[in-house]
Amino acid sequence: MLYPLKFTPILKEKIWGGYRFHSKTNQNLGNKKIGESWEISGVKNEISIVENGDLKGKTLEELITEFKDQLLGKSVYQRFNAQFPILIKFIEAKDNLSVQLHPDDQLAKKRHNSFGKTEMWYIIESENNAKLILDFKDNLSIKKLKDVLRSGKIENSLNSINVKEGDAFFIKPGLVHAIGAGVLLAEIQQTSDITYRIYDWNRVDEEGNSRELHTDLALEAIDFDNKSDFRIRYDSEFNTKVSLVDTPYFKTKFLEINKDLSFDYSKVDSFIILMNVGQNSATISHQNIDYSILSQETILIPACIDTLGIKSGGTKLLEISI
Repeated sequence: MLYPLKFTPILKEKIWGGYRFHSKTNQNLGNKKIGESWEISGVKNEISIVENGDLKGKTLEELITEFKDQLLGKSVYQRFNAQFPILIKFIEAKDNLSVQLHPDDQLAKKRHNSFGKTEMWYIIESENNAKLILDFKDNLSIKKLKDVLRSGKIENSLNSINVKEGDAFFIKPGLVHAIGAGVLLAEIQQTSDITYRIYDWNRVDEEGNSRELHTDLALEAIDFDNKSDFRIRYDSEFNTKVSLVDTPYFKTKFLEINKDLSFDYSKVDSFIILMNVGQNSATISHQNIDYSILSQETILIPACIDTLGIKSGGTKLLEISI
């Protein structure tokens, strides 16, 4: 029988990462810089493993094979079959990420036999003057961008914006972007690990090597008309779900809670993912069993579960479905 599922985070070492996610594992990671915690992943060779309950040790892939639409929802299973359609992450940027973009479905299918990468960000914490890079300051043609990249002065052309806790952004394929130093965020995206880097701040690794750039691939994928529609505007109200994004790829709602609530998912033909993006823990209950969700933890609610109780003295959740 299915129940609310937690998965062992898959921690990713990154040149720009930090040490916050070391607490997510019992392993001694030493001085490894961890930039990403993959909370729920169906990416090939990076499949999440259940860490709680009777199904502990099973992979997400095995769960889909065994439970099919009970886990995913009928419409989701019909559409995606055995492929889990989204990748859930927390990201800590102690340094700037590379300036990058992602291909859309059509180009990703053609080049990589993969989904494209549509994603969204929710800012959990940000240091003073922390920034995101989103798009260019001015309209650029492919020729002009090539000239800028050759000159090594692309930084002057990038559009940067200050961010704070609670800001949210929708990142379409083709949008040039980067997470700036001092940002902790939640990321929801299509199941894809395809990134085209066009600039990496002239960084080198411990051996003195620069990271690979993908300029030629990126030039065909950039959406030069993708302007200023990336910020998600919403008004938060306690104990009321607020829609952040509603796309064919995923739906995300924001919920700030300060009292006990009950959720009715009987009309939702999809699994539900809850990400705790607040500072305090929450507890969900199903069939008289409690499951805690600590700050920066994630839990998957199978589609066959229709009702859920939740308790918290005050935290913030993202609710994600298909």
